[in-house]
Amino acid sequence: MLVAVIFIASLLCGIPIAFVLGLTALAHLLAMDNAAFFNVITQRLFGGVNSFSLMCIPFFVMAGEFMNKGGVTERLIDFTRELVGSVRGGLAYVVVIVAMILSAILGSANAVAAMLCAVLVPELKKDGYSEEFSGSLIAASGVLGPIIPPSVTFILYSLLTGTSIHNLYLAGIIPGILLAVGYSFVIAYYAKKYNFPKAKDGFDFARLIKSFVKALPALLVPVIMLGGVLAGAFTPTEAGAVAVVAAILAGIIYRSLKWEDVPGILLNSGAVTAAIMLIVAFGNIMGWTLAMDNIPSLIRDTVLGITTNPYLVLAILLAFLIALGCVMEAFASLVVFAPMLAAVAMAVNIDPVHFGVIICIMLNIALITPPVGMLLFVVSNISKISLAKLSKTILPFAAVAMAITVMLAYLPDVVLLLPRMFGK
Repeated sequence: MLVAVIFIASLLCGIPIAFVLGLTALAHLLAMDNAAFFNVITQRLFGGVNSFSLMCIPFFVMAGEFMNKGGVTERLIDFTRELVGSVRGGLAYVVVIVAMILSAILGSANAVAAMLCAVLVPELKKDGYSEEFSGSLIAASGVLGPIIPPSVTFILYSLLTGTSIHNLYLAGIIPGILLAVGYSFVIAYYAKKYNFPKAKDGFDFARLIKSFVKALPALLVPVIMLGGVLAGAFTPTEAGAVAVVAAILAGIIYRSLKWEDVPGILLNSGAVTAAIMLIVAFGNIMGWTLAMDNIPSLIRDTVLGITTNPYLVLAILLAFLIALGCVMEAFASLVVFAPMLAAVAMAVNIDPVHFGVIICIMLNIALITPPVGMLLFVVSNISKISLAKLSKTILPFAAVAMAITVMLAYLPDVVLLLPRMFGK
């Protein structure tokens, strides 16, 4: 009970989530009153991040920084504007399509949202979109980052549970596309209701081809990365390194990347990576202390004591994930709870790949769900849009995303279609 009070109090005090996990783990160790556990804390901290698979995180972060400075985003926007700009609400559709492309390169919600926010919020506002709709659309589109492969979230889940990363990547493709389609329906509704403008007049095939050629270096990056991983040519970590090289080459081709940009890129990449690694390290400690106190077994036995029906178990787990996402950041939730929840799912024969995709999607939807909604904070800080406004206008996007996720939870064949066709 004391440990739970410390955890909740730390969250309410606004302490960074990494240190919340660390303080809670320390309190739990003190409550267990076993001095021997303290001797292995440093080993557990190091062991939590000492993984070749986690090396992809700094690479993906760095790739995003190089792409942002290298003019890649602008070329992708120009291409997609020519592709769909002639329909009503065209620029809003541009946001979703560019988010899908960037997601297939960066694998991170924060990176996708930050890149889109800096470039597209001013464009959306200039075209007459309200600032709160613009910010909410970009925050919602950022959720695609950890779902469309390559995904840092999938890599972390694979590392924590031993699930095949190859199959997780394949399983994430269809849900990512369905989420993008769901967002498009929301856009279509608002475009009709508020008479959104067209991003351009008429469709010009010649200009489309010209913009496609300019965007080709950027468009080839996700093809090479994802194709290479799925074909077994390189690992996800090596794919991250490929993304960095490709982003640098694209910046050179576009003549937008400057030498003086490099130190800032490296510093920003290091800071973001350090923040993520702290969460992983302290989350590993907290997960370990919970395991030492047999909490995973207690959770499994409690759920299975209520029901062993896989559909009802899935409903309980989904409800828990929604509640968890409202108070805790996605990475931290995954590190601490994924192994426990995966054990419950496996006990009732829920496919581990299917459950892995569902838990990753649901926890990332929490990034746009008030009151925590980390992506809302990111968009608000960059665009200076009121957090209160974003918290209201994000609700239709969050509701659609949750509805699609619940549907996918009870239609495993949709999620597992590609892994069954091409999986290992």
